[in-house]
Parts: sequence; C-alpha cells; structure tokens
Amino acid sequence: MPIRVLAAVITRDDRYLICRRPAHKRHGDLWEFPGGKIEAGESDLEAADREMQEELGVSATSVSDALFVRQDPGSEFSIEFMPVEIVGTPREIEHSALAWVTVGEMLEYELAPSDRVFAERCLLGSGVRESP
Repeated sequence: MPIRVLAAVITRDDRYLICRRPAHKRHGDLWEFPGGKIEAGESDLEAADREMQEELGVSATSVSDALFVRQDPGSEFSIEFMPVEIVGTPREIEHSALAWVTVGEMLEYELAPSDRVFAERCLLGSGVRESP
C-alpha cells in the first residue's frame, strides 16, 4: 500500500512557496512543495500543521482536497498536492532555501520530478491557474 505524502500548495499574492530539499535527502538540492508523510490516524490538517511547523515554523489553518495525486516513480510514496493555508512567515528549518514564485518562474527552478509534473500539468494546465 502506498505511503501518503502531503505536498502543501501555499500561495500568497499569486505566488507559490517552493523549497529546496537538503542535499543529503532523496532528490537533494531539488525544489519542491513543502510537506511530508501523513502518519496513521492523522487528518490531512493535522499532518499539514505538523509538517509546516517542523519544516517552516508556521501553522497550517486549513487544507483543501488534493488538486493532483501522483505515485512517485521509484518509491512507495503517493504524493497528494493539497492547497494549504498557513499563518506565520515561513523560514528555512529543514530546507536550504525558500522562494515565492509565479507559475512561470517556478519552471525555471530545478523541481523534484513529481513537483515538476504537478506544475506542468495542473498549474499550467486545466487545474489551478495564476490569477489574471
């Protein structure tokens, strides 16, 4: 059975938060939407809040249904890209860098494979779009 992983799609002023993974982890130094494994018995909001506090020092206040779900190639992870509302100012706790980017700018970053597919198919496709 796949392990569910929450990828938080956080927006502010038509920009998306992406984070650079630590060099020593899988897909090290690639950019991603922050998040992590949803533990057994945890709601999506509980998982988002725990991961956002651990990784960014912020609290998650709401989580919406997944915009996109993808089985991560070469792993047991099923990555669920979910809109997450946060309070606080994100800071680099687990990641080596943070960036607030537009959809167009995002594709200039070296994204982790599943994050790139989400950005190309959903953010630039028929799913979530930048506001005009």
